[in-house]
Amino acid sequence: MTDDLDHDDQHDQSPTEDVRELADIPAIEVITKAIVMLMSSSAEKLGLSSPDPDESPHRDLDEARRLITALAGLVAASVEYLGPHAAPIRDGLQSLQKAFREASAVPDEPGQGPGEKYLR
Repeated sequence: MTDDLDHDDQHDQSPTEDVRELADIPAIEVITKAIVMLMSSSAEKLGLSSPDPDESPHRDLDEARRLITALAGLVAASVEYLGPHAAPIRDGLQSLQKAFREASAVPDEPGQGPGEKYLR
C-alpha cells in the first residue's frame, strides 16, 4: 500500500508547480537539452546506436529527416545564444546530415538534405 502512495507522489504536483520549476530553468539550458534530445533521437533513427546501422530495428529515415530538420532550425535560430558550444553543436548536426546522406538510397541534391536550408 505504501508503494502506491510513494509512486503517486510525483503526480500530486499541480500544473502550477511544474510551471514554477520550468520558470527557474535558464532558456539556454532548455534550448541545449532540446538540441541534445533531437541529436540523440536523430542518431537512433539513423541506426547509429547499432553495430550495423543498416540492420538496426530503429532505423527510420523519414523520421530522421524530420528530426534533423527540426534540429537544424533550432540551431540556426539559437546560434547566437550557444556561445562556445555553437561550433561543436554545428559539427554534430553536420555529422548527422552526412550520416543521413550516406544512409539514403537516393541522396538529396546538395542543399536539399534535412535541415540544409536553415544553415546556408
